[in-house]
Amino acid sequence: MHNSKFIPTPKMIGYLIKFGLRISAFIAMIVLYIIDKAAFFLYTTTSPFDALNFMHIMWIIFIGLMTLHLLPSPVLSMGAGKSCKSNFNPIADYSKSNLQSFVKDENKKALKCMIVWLVGNAIIGLLYFLGILGKPELLLLTGFYFICDYICILIFCPFQTFGMKNKCCINCRIYDWGHFMMFTPMLFVGTFYSLSLFFMGTAVIVHWEIMWRKYPERFWYGSNQTLNCNNCCDKTCQIKKAVNNGFYTLFKK
Repeated sequence: MHNSKFIPTPKMIGYLIKFGLRISAFIAMIVLYIIDKAAFFLYTTTSPFDALNFMHIMWIIFIGLMTLHLLPSPVLSMGAGKSCKSNFNPIADYSKSNLQSFVKDENKKALKCMIVWLVGNAIIGLLYFLGILGKPELLLLTGFYFICDYICILIFCPFQTFGMKNKCCINCRIYDWGHFMMFTPMLFVGTFYSLSLFFMGTAVIVHWEIMWRKYPERFWYGSNQTLNCNNCCDKTCQIKKAVNNGFYTLFKK
């Protein structure tokens, strides 16, 4: 029987609060879009020295957060922080051959996830170049991805369920791909703010992939004790497990 006891860890509470803030920010974007689409887009191109708005504040926050992902930081969740040396607690005499098999298998699954993501967003880019979608719509799409990032962490992740099949976020091979994915539509918007977010997200994923290739032992629960469920202090998977168990029970019936 599954243990349904909810443990309100500081990291879990923090994620729930930030999820609520992200939803509020996305609602604000939708309201601005509905009221005046042109003005909504203008918010993202206006200099903060002319008129500071919440879009500038969000830009500053995201640049700051992505900078933290490029540095050893104690505030990161273990899903992202496992790449750091300080979070590597080696298991004695772990199997090097099993680690190699793990890396090979994870790379195949990660490549499939990346292809799906790029193809899907290439279609969105095509719709933009055909004039079906405009820059304001791309901004809204980024806002939607902004929400989906935390939905994947807290509630349900299609990449985990159908692609990587990892047991939890702290063991996710592609965990730090989130910012690159979130800001993919920004490549087509072409403003200073959009491009800086896209390329900063690209820097984060490149850094992650370099660390993965140099130190794969930090990313596998078979070689890193920190990634064992019994040693996890984040426990951000609790709602997601309840949701997945609910789906399992539903379909089993």
